[in-house]
Amino acid sequence: MAGRSEGFLATLARPRRIGFFDGISKLVRSLPPGDRAIAGLLALVFAVSCFTGLVALERTLLVQVPAKGGSLTEGVVGTPRFVNPLLALTDTDRDLATLTYAGLMGIGPNGLQPVLAQSYTISPDGKTYTFTLRPGLKFTDGTPITADDVIFTVQKAQDPGLKSPELANWSNIRAEAVDARTVRFTLPKAYAPFLEDTTLGILPAHVWKTVPVAQFPFDTHMELPVGAGPFKVVKIIRNRQGVISGYDLAANGAYATGRPYLDSIHLRFYGSTGELATAYHNGSVESAYGIAASGARTAPYSRVFGVFFNQTQNKALGQLAVRKALSIAIDRDHIVKDVLGGYATPLMGPVPPGSGVTSPPPPASADRIATAKKVLTDAGWAYDQNAGTWSNAKLKLTLTSLTVTTSNVPELKTIASAIQSDWQALGVQTSLQYDDPGALVSAVIRPRTFDSLFFGMVIGRGQDLFPFWDSSQKSDPGLNIAGYTNKIADALIEKARQESDPVARTADLQKASDAIAADYPAAFTHAPDFVYALPHSLQGVVLPQITSPSDRFASVATWHVRTAWVWPFFASNNPSGL
Repeated sequence: MAGRSEGFLATLARPRRIGFFDGISKLVRSLPPGDRAIAGLLALVFAVSCFTGLVALERTLLVQVPAKGGSLTEGVVGTPRFVNPLLALTDTDRDLATLTYAGLMGIGPNGLQPVLAQSYTISPDGKTYTFTLRPGLKFTDGTPITADDVIFTVQKAQDPGLKSPELANWSNIRAEAVDARTVRFTLPKAYAPFLEDTTLGILPAHVWKTVPVAQFPFDTHMELPVGAGPFKVVKIIRNRQGVISGYDLAANGAYATGRPYLDSIHLRFYGSTGELATAYHNGSVESAYGIAASGARTAPYSRVFGVFFNQTQNKALGQLAVRKALSIAIDRDHIVKDVLGGYATPLMGPVPPGSGVTSPPPPASADRIATAKKVLTDAGWAYDQNAGTWSNAKLKLTLTSLTVTTSNVPELKTIASAIQSDWQALGVQTSLQYDDPGALVSAVIRPRTFDSLFFGMVIGRGQDLFPFWDSSQKSDPGLNIAGYTNKIADALIEKARQESDPVARTADLQKASDAIAADYPAAFTHAPDFVYALPHSLQGVVLPQITSPSDRFASVATWHVRTAWVWPFFASNNPSGL
């Protein structure tokens, strides 16, 4: 038996040849050396062609999808102080709060979308919003997220002792927990942009409920947040002086809409835009906003810049013809192309681009001064060459000079200087006044001690014009710094605030914008672009309309540097990546 087994194994081990290939082998060996070389080359070409064909076939059958892995190092100007959605004051604060906290709603590529919320309903009268939380939500410390956490966050926002920037958004809203996963908000009256407010990051009640309001800014969780955002803090980096110079963040595997593709994001902080630009160009950081690098991505900024006229401070500015002439005289093309490097849109109205509301076209640069002078002369104004002033005998008014006040920021100073040159070409003596940002707000804007102010307004994503142009907001703390009054505009603005139909709301906003633009309460100049330099390897970035720089992280969970080829079935059943 043993001998028979050994014979069988020897038979199996004996080298065998396949007849066809054995014949090919004999044929090739019989060829002259030169022909054998040609045959070998043809065989190689055949093999490469087969491989290429198989790869091409594979690519037609498989799909490319994002894959988990990789990191991004980003540079930011400033140092964080309050990493908390209720107290975030600076852009750096808001960056970290956006990455580490999540709200009921979040900013998506096509508008607002649910994040912690699974769904929501709005009552027919537009005053009651009911949200249902997703099941199984957790904070980064593993604690479940419930309706009580949402209510706690809103109540803290409403606490005047905390002095939260969110107080104005939540002060008159009743919040109640229906059950562990359901919250209800009741508004005093319909307010269509309310969903924007529900992007507020939710705090963990178990962490903060024992912290006195006075101690909120000093609690350790202000630097080491426990949230439910797409990323979580794993390391804080400090320099030799103990000042925070960086944050290392890791992907939150329990994020409500799925783990981000990137494994980590590293934020590095710099003292100035110049330092940041140097770090970007020498490769210390891979990405940065506000850096006009080659291939930088842009998005519409929800900001409107212009010269706001104080008609009570300077009586000549009370005349529509004067305000209109001053506006027409400004060379917006020069500001956009030469001062801002093309990263802006010329503007003649109060609503930024990207909202569905159009602005009147700017006057042609070639004849704007002549056109502006004609506006004045047609309204009865005459220019005194010797005195260098415009006068209107019938109105007993003289436009002797104007002072343009603005923030002591290089870019704003350069634009103000360009406006000065334009107005002096019109025959209006113009001087410039620069104030530090803090002093500008406290000593100029709030008491309205200016006759013309070059300033930028942040118009929210909801395009609510009420704070800036409703006549009820003319006095501090209202933001109607031009003291604008127009009953028709007031009615349209209020109607738009309560209109739930987005088409009808846009139509009301268009009418309000047209009414404001026709009155020239300000010489609107431009809406800047948000400029974001990113590595070419980073994919999945979708920039929405930017209200705050932290909005650039709206799609951060879908950013990726790695991809994989998979069968379509696996792609559709694995939306969070490999």
